[in-house]
Amino acid sequence: MRIGILLAEQFTGPIAAALGPYEGLFARLLDGNGFAYQTYPVEQMVLPKSPDEADGWLITGSTAGAYEDHPWIGPLQDFIAQIQASGRPLVGICFGHQIIAQALGGTVEKFSGGWSVGPEGYQMGEALFSLNAWHQDQVTEIPPGAQVIARSRRCKNAGLAYGDTIVSFQPHPEFNREVMEVMLTHLADGPVPADVMQAARDRLATPIADATIGTQIAAHFLKNRP
Repeated sequence: MRIGILLAEQFTGPIAAALGPYEGLFARLLDGNGFAYQTYPVEQMVLPKSPDEADGWLITGSTAGAYEDHPWIGPLQDFIAQIQASGRPLVGICFGHQIIAQALGGTVEKFSGGWSVGPEGYQMGEALFSLNAWHQDQVTEIPPGAQVIARSRRCKNAGLAYGDTIVSFQPHPEFNREVMEVMLTHLADGPVPADVMQAARDRLATPIADATIGTQIAAHFLKNRP
């Protein structure tokens, strides 16, 4: 099965040196399912011509805001609508979660309560699990027809489903402990307040359910295989 990765951010500098390309984290998360990958760096205005170029699609995280005036935001939103119309499976992670919601009629804003970084607890049905987060923006109003499938104490719309073919998550299942350690080290002088970064370091030993969510994402792609 061919998965098209709509890459909304690229690792650079010491983060790239330590972790490799960002899209590689998703290949690791979904390993063992026989997927092949094609990457489209959408932030460089490289978008597919048609949803038929892949069997399923995944939109990555980004430091960009879905509501910001970047030239690639509009074309990406148009392509999201095309994917939905095609019936091919789509998964969004963090920024991907937000841009799907915005493209389909929802609202994305900066959360007044500040940043969520590091392990956070999420309720998904009857299950409670931890995943690594790194965001301030959130989906504050969900699109018509969307269903909330995950929430946390700081993010009421942390997971959304749109029918059977689109699912998205605010946290980063592709960020395991190794990834978080690298990010916390090399982004220490970034926009996240120092106390939030330290609290994330203090929680790094928290077991996270990255493999569980990876299995769910893989199952979502496979059940909607064209």
